[in-house]
Amino acid sequence: MPPLVAPLLDAGALARLEQPVLAGDGFVLRPWRAGDAAVVAGAYADPGIQQWHARSLSRTEAAAWVAQWPRRWRDESGAGWAVADDRDDTVLGQLSLRRIDLAEGLAEISYWVLPAARGRQLAARALTVLGGWGFGVLGLHRIEVLHSTRNVASCRVAERAGYPAEGTKRSEARHADGWHDMHLHARIAGDPKPPAPAG
Repeated sequence: MPPLVAPLLDAGALARLEQPVLAGDGFVLRPWRAGDAAVVAGAYADPGIQQWHARSLSRTEAAAWVAQWPRRWRDESGAGWAVADDRDDTVLGQLSLRRIDLAEGLAEISYWVLPAARGRQLAARALTVLGGWGFGVLGLHRIEVLHSTRNVASCRVAERAGYPAEGTKRSEARHADGWHDMHLHARIAGDPKPPAPAG
């Protein structure tokens, strides 16, 4: 049966673009590099990142994690950026469109910030930059942030970046300590631009 609604974004809308470097205030979002694997392995050894992302990575697994992103860009299933200091390129965190549905114009965000870079509203500021690109260049209609209801910091990140809470998905994600309810936040194309979070 033919669909009655045309795709919002055609296949190829992401793959035909070159992954950009996006500038923020004191940081850039840049594509991952093979040399970042040690930082990624260290990040996934952090108890806070492990708690909310429910995984750890060896150095070999981290290298494979880094290497997956160009393929995911080409097949339009995801897009990942390192959040790096704009002066010395030190990796501070990660931000990704972990799930993309071009036909629906929908993407879901994932992020973490390394312990040494926390407390500067970096995640909210990076999310604001990536949202601007996702809506303004790629042409997405909706970007979502999902996080455990127990992760109060992620609630603040979403709200500071202009992603209001929409509701709670009960028992939606399994963490190491069992099932967690998840908060759903989202921005829609055309929503008022949020004020830039302070650094």
